Amino acid sequence: MTQAPIRLTVNGRIQDVTAERQTPLLYVLRNDLGLNGPKYGCGLGECGTCTVLIDGTAARSCVIPISGCAARDIVTLEGLGTRDKPDVVQQAFIDEQAAQCGYCLNGMIMTTKALLAINPQPTEQEALAALRYNLCRCGTHVEILRAVMRASGQLAEVRD
Repeated sequence: MTQAPIRLTVNGRIQDVTAERQTPLLYVLRNDLGLNGPKYGCGLGECGTCTVLIDGTAARSCVIPISGCAARDIVTLEGLGTRDKPDVVQQAFIDEQAAQCGYCLNGMIMTTKALLAINPQPTEQEALAALRYNLCRCGTHVEILRAVMRASGQLAEVRD
C-alpha cells in the first residue's frame, strides 16, 4: 500500500496528512493530530467511543477510511468547547456528573451533540434511542440521560 497526502478539515482547521487511503480516521486523529477525545474501543464501530461528527452527523471514526473524509467537516470532542468555556453538552455532562470511568463520554457527548442539532428537545425515549449503540460499562446511564435532558434545556432543577 502506498501513502498519499489527504487534506482534512478537523475542528475548523485544515490539516494535511499523509497516510494510506484506507487508514481509519481514528488513527489519524489520535496518532497524527494528537486529538485524544475519540477513543479506540472495539475497532468495529460498535461501542461508540470513537464517535466524531462528520458534517454534523455522529460517525464511528474507527471504521471510516480517511479517503472518505476529504472535503468534509470533522469535529472531535476537542472542537466543541474549551476547559474554560465548555460546550453546553459538555457542561451538562459535568453538571450531572455523568461519568464514572469516563471511557464512553466521548461517544455519549458527540452523539448527544448530533441528536440536539436535529432534535433540540428530544423526549427521554428519543434520547435513549439515539444513545442505544453507545456502550457504558460503568452504569452511569441515569446521569447520562439527565445530562442529555439538561443540555436540551428540559431539566431545570438544581442538584442537591
